[in-house]
Amino acid sequence: TFLTNHAHVLVAISRDPELRQRDIAGLVGVTQGAVTRILAELEAAGCVSHERIGRRNRYSINADATLRHPLESDVCIGELLELTNATR
Repeated sequence: TFLTNHAHVLVAISRDPELRQRDIAGLVGVTQGAVTRILAELEAAGCVSHERIGRRNRYSINADATLRHPLESDVCIGELLELTNATR
């Protein structure tokens, strides 16, 4: 596929911030453990945060965070997500 699993997790969260990790895993096509690891990496990078609501998490994306690779370091996550949701 063209996008990474990290990007797929961001797209899933942007479409439904209250998805469970199990649901994200099913949408992305990876294990729940992989989603846990990806979310931890995205949080550590300041791209995603979560709020605990009862027994569930609600995720928020920092649309102003930039991509890490030097070729795309001037592109914000929000811009990427706009492109992925443009055809919905």
